[in-house]
Amino acid sequence: MSSAGVDKRRLRIALLVDRFGRKFGGAEAYGLELFDILSQRHDVTVIAHEFDHQLPVREIRIQSSGQWPSWVRICHYAWQAHQHAKSGFDIVHSHMNAGFGNVQVAHVVPVRYRKLVGKPWHHKLMKWLAPSTAAYLLLERASFAQRPAHRVVAVSPMIRQQLIDCGVRQPHIPVIPPGVHLRPRDIAAGRKVRDQLGWSEDVIACLMVARNPVRKGLLTLLKALEDLPEQVRLIVVGADQDLSHQIGKFSASLRDRVVLQPPVTDVSPYYHAADVFVHPTLNDSFGMSPLEAMAHGLPVVMSSQHYCGFAGYCEDRRHAILLQDPRDAEELAMSIREVVTDSHLHATLVNQGRELAAGMSWGNVAEQYEALYSAILSDR
Repeated sequence: MSSAGVDKRRLRIALLVDRFGRKFGGAEAYGLELFDILSQRHDVTVIAHEFDHQLPVREIRIQSSGQWPSWVRICHYAWQAHQHAKSGFDIVHSHMNAGFGNVQVAHVVPVRYRKLVGKPWHHKLMKWLAPSTAAYLLLERASFAQRPAHRVVAVSPMIRQQLIDCGVRQPHIPVIPPGVHLRPRDIAAGRKVRDQLGWSEDVIACLMVARNPVRKGLLTLLKALEDLPEQVRLIVVGADQDLSHQIGKFSASLRDRVVLQPPVTDVSPYYHAADVFVHPTLNDSFGMSPLEAMAHGLPVVMSSQHYCGFAGYCEDRRHAILLQDPRDAEELAMSIREVVTDSHLHATLVNQGRELAAGMSWGNVAEQYEALYSAILSDR
């Protein structure tokens, strides 16, 4: 069956994901954006713990206790999801290590790679003897195991190589990165956000979008901010207010220059309000937010490919400024200063970044998955 054949046939698809909604972060937003398109052409059922969306999909909510350890919660999810999805679907598309399904998308560093690869035998033994780690490893092994009518997909070349290095035996692991929607610059929406913050036109607004800002390099960014002029401010979207104690370690004048914004369903107004997007992540399998920033016409300063999978698609000083060491506050401050003072560099980053984003549409991502579904159905 060709991919065109799949396009004409309305499939019954089950999506397995922890949470379904844009505000929950990268992997969850990936699932929502992809199935925003696929739900227009197929019958989609989403099996998840939590929902925040308005798509025309059927929902199955897996209930669990917040008091359970995470490994118990994920094992319970896998068992419940299997009961709901074991029949009645043409394709089971999983963003969770549930141990079954037709499409397994690897969004993060594999547990085996993180816990076992390159470690001495006694370290590996101790990990296997820990119930929590053993549960994660066994579910992951089942999820990535080679079997008929099954494909493993990586969201970046970095994750694909990590899968290979930790022994995933698949004849081919395709890389299907996240997509993006190009957004025209909305000056009015940006001005509204800045007015709400009490920021004048001369304020230079840096933006970070992250569910875990500390892991995305927030502390280094705060140190860099200390070396930048007072009119350079920072908005952190997706921040838990508990982060206030982290900012409290810095001077009062710096604290007044930082805004912590809890997760929101629509981040676009903040992209429109910003002047520079900053992503000094320490470990990102892909990194959707800098791609989204490019789609909104923002210049981007981000970690290099060693730390961020998306950087593998970027050329330094053409699509973004790539940080060689995202823990180096001096390098980060210098990069931000250069973007806001060098008009030629600023224009290059905006134009070339937007061109890169234009080639990575969600429509293209959906077509790649439909072609994959076609191959899986042919296997059957």
